[in-house]
Amino acid sequence: MRSVWRHLEEVICGCVFLCMTLLGFINVAVRNLTNYSLASTQELIINGMVLLTVFGAAIAAKKGQHLAVTVFYDLVPASFKRALVVLSTLLIIATLALCTLFTVTLLSHQFTSGVVSSALQIPQWYYTLIVPLGFLMLMIRQLELAIAEFRRPGDASC
Repeated sequence: MRSVWRHLEEVICGCVFLCMTLLGFINVAVRNLTNYSLASTQELIINGMVLLTVFGAAIAAKKGQHLAVTVFYDLVPASFKRALVVLSTLLIIATLALCTLFTVTLLSHQFTSGVVSSALQIPQWYYTLIVPLGFLMLMIRQLELAIAEFRRPGDASC
């Protein structure tokens, strides 16, 4: 179970990317062989890109590989670095919480209004549901990274 949790985002992103590649290939093959296009594949691929973006960011957070400017962090004494890790984590969590709140509000509006997607005519909130779930995963991974950095003996370098 622990291994599944550790690699959840990679599995999700791998499966989605494989499906997106297959859909794109099938669309090109059908278009070249029949002069028709599968319009619904574009909708699925675009929403797959959204999923890849959010869960890919969670992978980067888990590995501590987000873009960072560490000039100030590198100049402060080791005793102050832990405080900076806590401060940066709190700011990141606050930003992600706001993003989650905004996307949940969007999700609620889409659900109550009954808006449907253009190609497949399915409720749009099905696609939007991915985003707040991705932000929650990002928050969890950021907290895990901060705890690991905080517990690191000696210097808490990010």
